[in-house]
Amino acid sequence: MRHDLGVTNPDPVLLLLHGLGATGEVWYDHLTRFGEVLAPDLPGHGRSPRLTEYTFASMAEAVAKGVPPGRQVVVVGHSLGGVLALMLADGSYGLDVVAACGVGIKLSWSEAELARAAEVAARPERVFATREEAVDRWLKVSGLAGLVPPGSLRVDAGVAEGPDGWRVAVDQKAFGVGAPDVPALLAAAKGATVLAAGERDPMCPPDQLRAVDPGGVVLPETGHNAHVENPSALWPVMDRLLAVR
Repeated sequence: MRHDLGVTNPDPVLLLLHGLGATGEVWYDHLTRFGEVLAPDLPGHGRSPRLTEYTFASMAEAVAKGVPPGRQVVVVGHSLGGVLALMLADGSYGLDVVAACGVGIKLSWSEAELARAAEVAARPERVFATREEAVDRWLKVSGLAGLVPPGSLRVDAGVAEGPDGWRVAVDQKAFGVGAPDVPALLAAAKGATVLAAGERDPMCPPDQLRAVDPGGVVLPETGHNAHVENPSALWPVMDRLLAVR
């Protein structure tokens, strides 16, 4: 998804990266607030091609290929997308990332959680008889159940019809990407970085957020999907990052 208000060469480009299971449509409420915005579907999600292997590096490389060359970039990513935002910020993917923000990144992983993720990644793809069933599943997989109505246009890219029925448009293998080393990613970043999370985010509680990034931003009255629950809560953070040169 690309949004351009008609400015011929705004600087920088705002790159928005969704979380595991979702698509670029989750950023819809942010598009008209800023100039040139890119909100792609991550590899293996929505309309994007699948990868043979899912690592943070392989996904970051795929995302970088879709960014206009020679431009400064500000990257804001949610959860998995937040990890990729920090990956892109180290300068090794050919992008001039001046600032990056990771929103709602899960910072603490147990062995049981990693084993569960690997088990999910190994499951066969499910086929549903109806679009309604696939939509219901996609909303749960993406963490958007109760936040996005089943009839919303934002759901369209999350499901796909095939000759044998409907599927969730997410490659199961992507769930096995693993746990990130966020402190190392922050240390390797070339530009400004900040972490943010909703104050009610069970995956990134405020105490864990501040332990990793003392300047981390706690977004009031929001949970894990702060960018969907209360888009304007993120705008001051985005404004600050877009002012970095």
